[in-house]
Amino acid sequence: MSKDSKATKQKAKILSFVPTAEYYFTKGVKAYNRRDFHKAKKYFLRALQLEPGEPMITCQLAVLYTEMGEYQQSNRLLHAILDELDEELFECHYFLANNYAHLGLFKDAHHHAKMYLELEPNGEFAEDTEDLLQLLTLEADEVEDDDFYEHDDLIVQQEHARSLLESGHFPKAIEVLNSIIENYPEYWSAYNNLALAYFYLGEPTKAFDILNDVQEKNPGNLHAMCNRLVFAYYQKDSDEVNRLKAVLGKIKPLSIDHQYKLGTTFALVKEYDIAYTWLRKLQKQGYDGEGAYYYWLAYAAYFTGHEQSAQQVWKKVLELNPEKEGFEPWSEDKEKYTGFEEHIPSIMKKLDSDYVEERLFAIFLISVSQQKETILTSLLQKNNKKFSSLERDYLAFIKDPLEDEDIFPAHETAELLYKYHQPIGSVESGLYLLWFTIYLKMITDKGFLLKNQYAWAAAVEYFWYQLREEKITQAALADKYQLSTSTIQKYVKAVKKILD
Repeated sequence: MSKDSKATKQKAKILSFVPTAEYYFTKGVKAYNRRDFHKAKKYFLRALQLEPGEPMITCQLAVLYTEMGEYQQSNRLLHAILDELDEELFECHYFLANNYAHLGLFKDAHHHAKMYLELEPNGEFAEDTEDLLQLLTLEADEVEDDDFYEHDDLIVQQEHARSLLESGHFPKAIEVLNSIIENYPEYWSAYNNLALAYFYLGEPTKAFDILNDVQEKNPGNLHAMCNRLVFAYYQKDSDEVNRLKAVLGKIKPLSIDHQYKLGTTFALVKEYDIAYTWLRKLQKQGYDGEGAYYYWLAYAAYFTGHEQSAQQVWKKVLELNPEKEGFEPWSEDKEKYTGFEEHIPSIMKKLDSDYVEERLFAIFLISVSQQKETILTSLLQKNNKKFSSLERDYLAFIKDPLEDEDIFPAHETAELLYKYHQPIGSVESGLYLLWFTIYLKMITDKGFLLKNQYAWAAAVEYFWYQLREEKITQAALADKYQLSTSTIQKYVKAVKKILD
Protein backbone atom coordinates (compact mmCIF):
# COMPACT_ATOMS: atom_id res chain seq x y z
CA MET A 1 0.00 0.00 0.00
CA SER A 2 1.49 3.34 -1.02
CA LYS A 3 2.05 6.22 1.36
CA ASP A 4 -0.49 8.26 -0.60
CA SER A 5 -3.25 5.73 -0.04
CA LYS A 6 -6.44 7.27 1.33
CA ALA A 7 -6.63 4.48 3.83
CA THR A 8 -3.52 5.72 5.60
CA LYS A 9 -4.87 9.27 5.72
CA GLN A 10 -8.26 8.44 7.24
CA LYS A 11 -8.41 8.64 11.01
CA ALA A 12 -10.60 6.29 12.97
CA LYS A 13 -13.71 7.91 14.37
CA ILE A 14 -15.30 6.70 17.59
CA LEU A 15 -19.00 7.39 17.50
CA SER A 16 -20.73 7.49 20.85
CA PHE A 17 -24.17 5.94 21.06
CA VAL A 18 -26.54 7.11 23.76
CA PRO A 19 -29.90 5.34 23.54
CA THR A 20 -32.81 7.78 23.68
CA ALA A 21 -36.44 7.36 24.69
CA GLU A 22 -37.35 7.17 20.99
CA TYR A 23 -34.82 4.35 20.50
CA TYR A 24 -36.35 2.23 23.29
CA PHE A 25 -39.89 3.11 22.21
CA THR A 26 -39.17 1.87 18.67
CA LYS A 27 -37.69 -1.36 20.02
CA GLY A 28 -40.75 -1.73 22.25
CA VAL A 29 -43.13 -1.35 19.30
CA LYS A 30 -41.19 -4.01 17.34
CA ALA A 31 -41.33 -6.39 20.31
CA TYR A 32 -45.05 -5.65 20.71
CA ASN A 33 -45.72 -6.45 17.05
CA ARG A 34 -43.89 -9.77 17.55
CA ARG A 35 -46.15 -10.29 20.59
CA ASP A 36 -43.10 -10.50 22.83
CA PHE A 37 -44.94 -8.59 25.53
CA HIS A 38 -42.46 -8.96 28.36
CA LYS A 39 -39.64 -7.53 26.26
CA ALA A 40 -41.92 -4.77 24.96
CA LYS A 41 -42.82 -3.82 28.52
CA LYS A 42 -39.15 -3.61 29.44
CA TYR A 43 -38.42 -1.25 26.50
CA PHE A 44 -41.49 0.98 27.08
CA LEU A 45 -40.68 1.36 30.77
CA ARG A 46 -37.11 2.32 29.90
CA ALA A 47 -38.37 4.86 27.34
CA LEU A 48 -40.73 6.32 29.94
CA GLN A 49 -37.89 6.54 32.45
CA LEU A 50 -35.86 8.57 29.97
CA GLU A 51 -38.81 10.78 29.02
CA PRO A 52 -41.33 10.82 31.91
CA GLY A 53 -44.73 12.17 31.08
CA GLU A 54 -44.54 11.54 27.31
CA PRO A 55 -48.21 10.73 26.51
CA MET A 56 -47.60 8.52 23.44
CA ILE A 57 -45.15 6.27 25.31
CA THR A 58 -47.51 6.11 28.27
CA CYS A 59 -50.45 5.28 26.00
CA GLN A 60 -48.56 2.51 24.21
CA LEU A 61 -47.59 1.01 27.57
CA ALA A 62 -51.26 1.13 28.60
CA VAL A 63 -52.27 -0.71 25.42
CA LEU A 64 -49.61 -3.32 26.17
CA TYR A 65 -50.99 -3.82 29.68
CA THR A 66 -54.42 -4.42 28.14
CA GLU A 67 -52.97 -7.11 25.87
CA MET A 68 -51.37 -8.72 28.94
CA GLY A 69 -54.71 -8.71 30.78
CA GLU A 70 -53.55 -6.11 33.32
CA TYR A 71 -56.61 -3.91 32.82
CA GLN A 72 -56.41 -1.99 36.08
CA GLN A 73 -52.77 -1.05 35.51
CA SER A 74 -53.69 0.05 31.99
CA ASN A 75 -56.56 2.17 33.32
CA ARG A 76 -54.28 3.95 35.79
CA LEU A 77 -52.01 5.04 32.95
CA LEU A 78 -54.88 6.06 30.66
CA HIS A 79 -56.50 8.19 33.36
CA ALA A 80 -53.11 9.78 34.09
CA ILE A 81 -52.80 10.75 30.42
CA LEU A 82 -56.24 12.40 30.31
CA ASP A 83 -55.90 14.05 33.73
CA GLU A 84 -52.30 15.25 33.58
CA LEU A 85 -50.53 14.75 30.24
CA ASP A 86 -52.78 15.27 27.21
CA GLU A 87 -56.56 15.60 27.61
CA GLU A 88 -56.91 15.64 23.81
CA LEU A 89 -55.55 12.13 23.32
CA PHE A 90 -59.15 11.03 22.80
CA GLU A 91 -58.41 7.40 21.91
CA CYS A 92 -57.68 6.89 25.61
CA HIS A 93 -61.46 6.93 26.14
CA TYR A 94 -61.86 4.02 23.71
CA PHE A 95 -59.12 2.03 25.44
CA LEU A 96 -60.72 2.77 28.83
CA ALA A 97 -64.12 1.62 27.57
CA ASN A 98 -62.57 -1.64 26.40
CA ASN A 99 -60.77 -2.22 29.71
CA TYR A 100 -63.82 -1.49 31.83
CA ALA A 101 -65.90 -3.87 29.73
CA HIS A 102 -63.34 -6.64 30.37
CA LEU A 103 -63.49 -5.87 34.11
CA GLY A 104 -67.29 -6.05 34.10
CA LEU A 105 -67.61 -2.35 34.96
CA PHE A 106 -70.21 -1.68 32.30
CA LYS A 107 -71.32 1.72 33.55
CA ASP A 108 -67.79 3.10 33.18
CA ALA A 109 -67.33 1.29 29.86
CA HIS A 110 -70.51 2.90 28.53
CA HIS A 111 -69.43 6.34 29.78
CA HIS A 112 -66.04 6.28 28.04
CA ALA A 113 -67.41 4.76 24.83
CA LYS A 114 -69.98 7.59 24.56
CA MET A 115 -67.27 10.12 25.43
CA TYR A 116 -65.02 8.85 22.62
CA LEU A 117 -67.80 9.06 20.02
CA GLU A 118 -68.68 12.59 21.13
CA LEU A 119 -65.07 13.75 20.89
CA GLU A 120 -64.04 11.73 17.80
CA PRO A 121 -67.20 10.84 15.83
CA ASN A 122 -65.08 9.92 12.79
CA GLY A 123 -62.08 8.69 14.71
CA GLU A 124 -59.96 5.61 14.03
CA PHE A 125 -61.88 3.56 16.61
CA ALA A 126 -65.38 4.95 15.98
CA GLU A 127 -66.73 1.76 14.36
CA ASP A 128 -65.23 -0.48 17.06
CA THR A 129 -66.70 1.78 19.73
CA GLU A 130 -70.19 1.56 18.24
CA ASP A 131 -69.90 -2.26 18.22
CA LEU A 132 -68.83 -2.16 21.85
CA LEU A 133 -71.82 0.03 22.77
CA GLN A 134 -74.16 -2.48 21.14
CA LEU A 135 -72.66 -5.29 23.20
CA LEU A 136 -72.96 -3.24 26.37
CA THR A 137 -76.62 -2.51 25.61
CA LEU A 138 -77.30 -6.24 25.13
CA GLU A 139 -75.66 -7.01 28.47
CA ALA A 140 -77.69 -4.31 30.21
CA ASP A 141 -80.96 -5.67 28.78
CA GLU A 142 -80.34 -9.08 30.38
CA VAL A 143 -80.14 -7.79 33.97
CA GLU A 144 -81.79 -5.13 36.07
CA ASP A 145 -80.12 -1.75 35.67
CA ASP A 146 -79.54 -1.40 39.42
CA ASP A 147 -77.79 -4.78 39.60
CA PHE A 148 -75.88 -4.02 36.45
CA TYR A 149 -74.20 -0.92 37.89
CA GLU A 150 -74.49 -1.62 41.62
CA HIS A 151 -70.82 -2.18 42.51
CA ASP A 152 -69.08 -0.36 39.66
CA ASP A 153 -68.32 2.76 41.67
CA LEU A 154 -67.10 0.75 44.66
CA ILE A 155 -64.58 -1.22 42.59
CA VAL A 156 -63.29 1.88 40.81
CA GLN A 157 -62.86 3.77 44.09
CA GLN A 158 -61.19 0.76 45.69
CA GLU A 159 -58.64 0.51 42.87
CA HIS A 160 -58.02 4.25 43.06
CA ALA A 161 -57.36 4.03 46.81
CA ARG A 162 -55.07 1.02 46.35
CA SER A 163 -53.07 2.87 43.71
CA LEU A 164 -52.70 5.89 46.00
CA LEU A 165 -51.51 3.69 48.88
CA GLU A 166 -48.96 1.89 46.72
CA SER A 167 -47.54 5.17 45.45
CA GLY A 168 -47.29 6.70 48.93
CA HIS A 169 -50.05 9.32 48.48
CA PHE A 170 -51.43 8.62 51.96
CA PRO A 171 -53.47 11.83 52.61
CA LYS A 172 -55.32 11.47 49.31
CA ALA A 173 -55.85 7.73 49.93
CA ILE A 174 -57.45 8.60 53.29
CA GLU A 175 -59.93 10.93 51.54
CA VAL A 176 -60.96 8.23 49.04
CA LEU A 177 -61.21 5.48 51.68
CA ASN A 178 -63.34 7.65 53.99
CA SER A 179 -65.66 8.28 51.06
CA ILE A 180 -65.94 4.53 50.40
CA ILE A 181 -66.70 3.82 54.08
CA GLU A 182 -69.36 6.53 54.13
CA ASN A 183 -71.15 4.91 51.18
CA TYR A 184 -70.39 1.27 52.05
CA PRO A 185 -70.16 1.09 55.87
CA GLU A 186 -69.64 -2.70 55.91
CA TYR A 187 -66.90 -2.82 53.31
CA TRP A 188 -64.14 -3.98 55.69
CA SER A 189 -61.34 -3.86 53.14
CA ALA A 190 -61.61 -0.07 53.06
CA TYR A 191 -61.25 0.10 56.85
CA ASN A 192 -58.11 -2.06 56.76
CA ASN A 193 -56.55 0.07 54.05
CA LEU A 194 -57.49 3.23 55.94
CA ALA A 195 -55.66 1.86 59.00
CA LEU A 196 -52.58 1.27 56.83
CA ALA A 197 -52.69 4.82 55.48
CA TYR A 198 -52.87 6.34 58.97
CA PHE A 199 -50.09 4.10 60.27
CA TYR A 200 -47.72 5.05 57.46
CA LEU A 201 -48.51 8.71 58.09
CA GLY A 202 -47.26 8.24 61.65
CA GLU A 203 -50.64 8.10 63.39
CA PRO A 204 -50.73 4.62 65.00
CA THR A 205 -53.45 5.51 67.52
CA LYS A 206 -55.94 6.19 64.72
CA ALA A 207 -54.75 3.08 62.88
CA PHE A 208 -55.31 0.82 65.90
CA ASP A 209 -58.68 2.42 66.66
CA ILE A 210 -59.83 1.55 63.14
CA LEU A 211 -58.62 -2.06 63.46
CA ASN A 212 -60.35 -2.38 66.85
CA ASP A 213 -63.57 -1.14 65.24
CA VAL A 214 -63.24 -3.72 62.45
CA GLN A 215 -62.57 -6.61 64.84
CA GLU A 216 -65.48 -5.57 67.05
CA LYS A 217 -67.96 -5.38 64.18
CA ASN A 218 -66.46 -8.18 62.08
CA PRO A 219 -64.80 -10.65 64.52
CA GLY A 220 -62.08 -12.83 63.04
CA ASN A 221 -61.29 -10.44 60.18
CA LEU A 222 -57.99 -11.90 58.99
CA HIS A 223 -56.76 -8.77 57.22
CA ALA A 224 -57.23 -6.72 60.41
CA MET A 225 -55.25 -9.27 62.42
CA CYS A 226 -52.45 -9.32 59.84
CA ASN A 227 -52.26 -5.53 59.76
CA ARG A 228 -52.11 -5.47 63.56
CA LEU A 229 -49.12 -7.83 63.42
CA VAL A 230 -47.35 -5.59 60.90
CA PHE A 231 -47.98 -2.50 63.04
CA ALA A 232 -46.71 -4.23 66.18
CA TYR A 233 -43.63 -5.38 64.29
CA TYR A 234 -42.76 -1.86 63.17
CA GLN A 235 -43.36 -0.53 66.67
CA LYS A 236 -41.06 -3.24 68.08
CA ASP A 237 -43.78 -4.48 70.43
CA SER A 238 -42.31 -7.98 70.81
CA ASP A 239 -45.03 -9.26 73.19
CA GLU A 240 -47.81 -8.33 70.77
CA VAL A 241 -45.82 -9.65 67.81
CA ASN A 242 -45.33 -13.03 69.49
CA ARG A 243 -48.99 -13.22 70.51
CA LEU A 244 -50.27 -12.48 67.01
CA LYS A 245 -47.76 -14.79 65.33
CA ALA A 246 -48.97 -17.61 67.56
CA VAL A 247 -52.62 -16.91 66.68
CA LEU A 248 -52.09 -16.44 62.94
CA GLY A 249 -49.76 -19.45 62.74
CA LYS A 250 -52.64 -21.74 63.68
CA ILE A 251 -54.99 -20.44 60.99
CA LYS A 252 -55.39 -22.68 57.92
CA PRO A 253 -57.52 -20.67 55.45
CA LEU A 254 -59.07 -22.13 52.33
CA SER A 255 -59.48 -18.76 50.60
CA ILE A 256 -56.71 -17.90 48.14
CA ASP A 257 -56.94 -14.26 49.20
CA HIS A 258 -56.41 -15.22 52.85
CA GLN A 259 -53.52 -17.56 52.00
CA TYR A 260 -51.86 -14.72 50.08
CA LYS A 261 -52.41 -12.26 52.95
CA LEU A 262 -50.92 -14.67 55.50
CA GLY A 263 -47.92 -15.44 53.29
CA THR A 264 -47.03 -11.82 52.56
CA THR A 265 -47.61 -10.75 56.17
CA PHE A 266 -45.27 -13.40 57.58
CA ALA A 267 -42.68 -12.50 54.93
CA LEU A 268 -42.89 -8.84 55.86
CA VAL A 269 -42.19 -9.62 59.54
CA LYS A 270 -39.34 -11.92 58.44
CA GLU A 271 -41.01 -15.20 59.45
CA TYR A 272 -39.93 -16.73 56.16
CA ASP A 273 -40.63 -20.41 56.95
CA ILE A 274 -44.38 -19.87 57.39
CA ALA A 275 -44.40 -17.32 54.55
CA TYR A 276 -42.80 -19.79 52.15
CA THR A 277 -45.30 -22.50 53.09
CA TRP A 278 -48.28 -20.37 52.04
CA LEU A 279 -46.74 -18.58 49.06
CA ARG A 280 -45.27 -21.79 47.64
CA LYS A 281 -48.64 -23.52 48.05
CA LEU A 282 -50.24 -20.83 45.94
CA GLN A 283 -47.53 -21.26 43.30
CA LYS A 284 -48.22 -25.02 43.12
CA GLN A 285 -51.91 -24.24 42.60
CA GLY A 286 -51.01 -22.13 39.56
CA TYR A 287 -51.61 -18.79 41.26
CA ASP A 288 -50.56 -15.93 38.97
CA GLY A 289 -50.37 -12.83 41.13
CA GLU A 290 -49.01 -9.33 40.72
CA GLY A 291 -45.43 -8.23 41.27
CA ALA A 292 -45.74 -8.09 45.07
CA TYR A 293 -46.59 -11.80 45.23
CA TYR A 294 -43.45 -12.85 43.36
CA TYR A 295 -41.36 -10.33 45.31
CA TRP A 296 -42.25 -11.89 48.67
CA LEU A 297 -42.08 -15.43 47.28
CA ALA A 298 -38.51 -14.76 46.14
CA TYR A 299 -37.56 -13.41 49.57
CA ALA A 300 -39.22 -16.30 51.41
CA ALA A 301 -37.57 -18.84 49.11
CA TYR A 302 -34.11 -17.29 49.45
CA PHE A 303 -34.18 -17.03 53.25
CA THR A 304 -35.38 -20.62 53.63
CA GLY A 305 -32.51 -22.02 51.59
CA HIS A 306 -34.29 -22.36 48.22
CA GLU A 307 -31.81 -20.10 46.41
CA GLN A 308 -32.25 -21.53 42.91
CA SER A 309 -36.02 -21.20 43.17
CA ALA A 310 -35.60 -17.62 44.46
CA GLN A 311 -33.49 -16.70 41.44
CA GLN A 312 -36.09 -18.12 39.05
CA VAL A 313 -38.91 -16.24 40.77
CA TRP A 314 -36.86 -13.03 40.77
CA LYS A 315 -36.77 -13.16 36.97
CA LYS A 316 -40.56 -12.95 37.07
CA VAL A 317 -40.33 -10.00 39.48
CA LEU A 318 -38.14 -8.09 37.01
CA GLU A 319 -40.43 -8.98 34.09
CA LEU A 320 -43.37 -7.42 35.92
CA ASN A 321 -41.46 -4.60 37.64
CA PRO A 322 -38.06 -3.83 36.05
CA GLU A 323 -37.54 -1.00 38.55
CA LYS A 324 -37.09 -3.62 41.29
CA GLU A 325 -33.59 -4.33 40.03
CA GLY A 326 -31.29 -3.87 43.02
CA PHE A 327 -33.93 -5.04 45.51
CA GLU A 328 -33.02 -8.74 45.20
CA PRO A 329 -32.68 -10.51 48.57
CA TRP A 330 -29.14 -11.76 47.92
CA SER A 331 -27.74 -8.36 46.95
CA GLU A 332 -24.88 -7.35 49.23
CA ASP A 333 -25.90 -3.72 48.73
CA LYS A 334 -29.58 -4.42 49.35
CA GLU A 335 -29.89 -1.94 52.22
CA LYS A 336 -28.91 0.94 49.93
CA TYR A 337 -31.93 0.35 47.74
CA THR A 338 -34.69 -0.18 50.28
CA GLY A 339 -35.81 3.44 50.46
CA PHE A 340 -37.92 5.79 48.37
CA GLU A 341 -34.82 7.84 47.56
CA GLU A 342 -33.61 5.28 44.98
CA HIS A 343 -37.04 4.40 43.65
CA ILE A 344 -37.60 6.75 40.71
CA PRO A 345 -41.24 5.77 39.94
CA SER A 346 -42.16 6.49 43.56
CA ILE A 347 -40.49 9.92 43.41
CA MET A 348 -42.23 10.78 40.13
CA LYS A 349 -45.64 9.83 41.54
CA LYS A 350 -45.09 11.99 44.61
CA LEU A 351 -44.19 14.93 42.37
CA ASP A 352 -47.67 14.62 40.84
CA SER A 353 -49.41 14.61 44.22
CA ASP A 354 -52.20 17.08 44.91
CA TYR A 355 -50.51 17.95 48.23
CA VAL A 356 -47.69 20.50 48.40
CA GLU A 357 -46.00 18.76 51.35
CA GLU A 358 -45.71 15.53 49.34
CA ARG A 359 -44.25 17.37 46.36
CA LEU A 360 -41.68 19.06 48.64
CA PHE A 361 -40.85 15.66 50.14
CA ALA A 362 -40.32 14.28 46.62
CA ILE A 363 -37.91 17.12 45.79
CA PHE A 364 -35.95 16.33 48.94
CA LEU A 365 -35.80 12.66 47.87
CA ILE A 366 -34.31 13.81 44.56
CA SER A 367 -31.61 15.74 46.42
CA VAL A 368 -30.38 12.61 48.24
CA SER A 369 -30.84 10.21 45.31
CA GLN A 370 -27.82 8.81 43.49
CA GLN A 371 -29.80 9.43 40.29
CA LYS A 372 -30.38 13.09 41.07
CA GLU A 373 -29.06 14.47 37.77
CA THR A 374 -31.12 12.05 35.67
CA ILE A 375 -34.34 12.96 37.48
CA LEU A 376 -33.64 16.70 37.39
CA THR A 377 -32.93 16.62 33.66
CA SER A 378 -36.28 14.92 33.03
CA LEU A 379 -38.14 17.32 35.31
CA LEU A 380 -36.69 20.45 33.77
CA GLN A 381 -37.98 19.27 30.37
CA LYS A 382 -41.48 18.86 31.75
CA ASN A 383 -43.62 21.73 32.98
CA ASN A 384 -45.51 20.39 35.99
CA LYS A 385 -48.59 22.59 36.25
CA LYS A 386 -49.10 21.62 39.89
CA PHE A 387 -45.85 23.25 40.98
CA SER A 388 -46.14 26.54 42.83
CA SER A 389 -43.30 29.07 42.90
CA LEU A 390 -42.13 27.42 46.13
CA GLU A 391 -41.55 24.03 44.49
CA ARG A 392 -39.94 25.62 41.43
CA ASP A 393 -37.57 27.55 43.70
CA TYR A 394 -36.79 24.42 45.67
CA LEU A 395 -35.97 22.50 42.48
CA ALA A 396 -33.71 25.32 41.32
CA PHE A 397 -32.00 25.26 44.71
CA ILE A 398 -31.47 21.47 44.48
CA LYS A 399 -29.99 21.85 41.02
CA ASP A 400 -27.69 24.72 42.01
CA PRO A 401 -27.43 24.98 45.84
CA LEU A 402 -27.08 28.59 46.92
CA GLU A 403 -27.89 30.33 50.17
CA ASP A 404 -31.64 30.96 50.25
CA GLU A 405 -33.29 32.44 53.31
CA ASP A 406 -36.63 30.70 52.71
CA ILE A 407 -35.80 27.29 51.25
CA PHE A 408 -32.34 26.43 52.55
CA PRO A 409 -33.28 26.19 56.27
CA ALA A 410 -36.20 23.87 55.45
CA HIS A 411 -33.93 21.68 53.34
CA GLU A 412 -31.17 21.70 55.94
CA THR A 413 -33.63 20.53 58.61
CA ALA A 414 -34.67 17.63 56.37
CA GLU A 415 -30.99 16.81 55.83
CA LEU A 416 -30.45 16.68 59.61
CA LEU A 417 -33.35 14.22 59.89
CA TYR A 418 -31.87 12.20 57.04
CA LYS A 419 -28.62 11.85 58.95
CA TYR A 420 -30.43 9.65 61.48
CA HIS A 421 -33.35 8.26 59.45
CA GLN A 422 -32.25 6.55 56.25
CA PRO A 423 -33.02 4.82 54.00
CA ILE A 424 -36.51 6.28 53.86
CA GLY A 425 -39.15 3.57 53.78
CA SER A 426 -42.94 3.79 54.15
CA VAL A 427 -42.70 4.31 57.92
CA GLU A 428 -39.90 6.90 57.84
CA SER A 429 -41.70 8.90 55.17
CA GLY A 430 -44.16 10.01 57.85
CA LEU A 431 -41.35 11.90 59.62
CA TYR A 432 -40.47 13.93 56.51
CA LEU A 433 -44.10 14.55 55.60
CA LEU A 434 -44.62 15.83 59.15
CA TRP A 435 -41.71 18.25 58.78
CA PHE A 436 -42.80 19.66 55.41
CA THR A 437 -46.38 20.01 56.70
CA ILE A 438 -45.08 22.01 59.67
CA TYR A 439 -42.83 24.06 57.39
CA LEU A 440 -45.74 25.02 55.11
CA LYS A 441 -47.76 26.13 58.12
CA MET A 442 -44.80 28.19 59.37
CA ILE A 443 -44.34 30.14 56.15
CA THR A 444 -48.10 30.63 55.82
CA ASP A 445 -48.54 32.04 59.32
CA LYS A 446 -45.21 33.90 59.17
CA GLY A 447 -45.03 33.86 62.96
CA PHE A 448 -42.11 31.46 63.22
CA LEU A 449 -38.40 31.72 62.45
CA LEU A 450 -36.38 29.01 60.73
CA LYS A 451 -33.04 29.91 62.26
CA ASN A 452 -32.21 26.89 64.47
CA GLN A 453 -32.48 23.88 62.19
CA TYR A 454 -31.10 21.50 64.81
CA ALA A 455 -33.84 22.49 67.24
CA TRP A 456 -36.60 22.14 64.63
CA ALA A 457 -35.27 18.71 63.61
CA ALA A 458 -35.18 17.54 67.23
CA ALA A 459 -38.68 18.86 67.98
CA VAL A 460 -40.20 17.29 64.83
CA GLU A 461 -38.52 13.97 65.59
CA TYR A 462 -39.88 14.10 69.16
CA PHE A 463 -43.44 14.58 67.90
CA TRP A 464 -42.99 11.84 65.30
CA TYR A 465 -42.07 9.38 68.05
CA GLN A 466 -45.01 10.62 70.10
CA LEU A 467 -47.42 10.02 67.21
CA ARG A 468 -46.01 6.53 66.79
CA GLU A 469 -46.37 5.95 70.53
CA GLU A 470 -42.67 5.17 70.88
CA LYS A 471 -40.94 6.32 74.04
CA ILE A 472 -38.18 8.89 73.75
CA THR A 473 -37.22 11.74 76.07
CA GLN A 474 -36.58 15.35 75.15
CA ALA A 475 -33.28 15.06 77.03
CA ALA A 476 -32.16 12.20 74.75
CA LEU A 477 -32.95 14.22 71.63
CA ALA A 478 -31.26 17.31 73.09
CA ASP A 479 -28.11 15.23 73.54
CA LYS A 480 -28.47 13.75 70.04
CA TYR A 481 -28.72 17.18 68.37
CA GLN A 482 -26.35 18.90 70.83
CA LEU A 483 -28.97 21.26 72.25
CA SER A 484 -29.83 22.45 75.73
CA THR A 485 -32.94 20.98 77.34
CA SER A 486 -34.54 24.42 77.54
CA THR A 487 -34.04 24.93 73.78
CA ILE A 488 -35.72 21.70 72.78
CA GLN A 489 -38.58 22.40 75.20
CA LYS A 490 -39.10 25.78 73.52
CA TYR A 491 -39.24 24.25 70.02
CA VAL A 492 -41.46 21.34 71.07
CA LYS A 493 -43.96 23.94 72.31
CA ALA A 494 -43.69 25.74 68.95
CA VAL A 495 -44.37 22.52 67.02
CA LYS A 496 -47.33 21.73 69.29
CA LYS A 497 -48.74 25.19 68.64
CA ILE A 498 -48.39 24.71 64.87
CA LEU A 499 -50.02 21.27 64.93
CA ASP A 500 -52.86 22.47 67.16
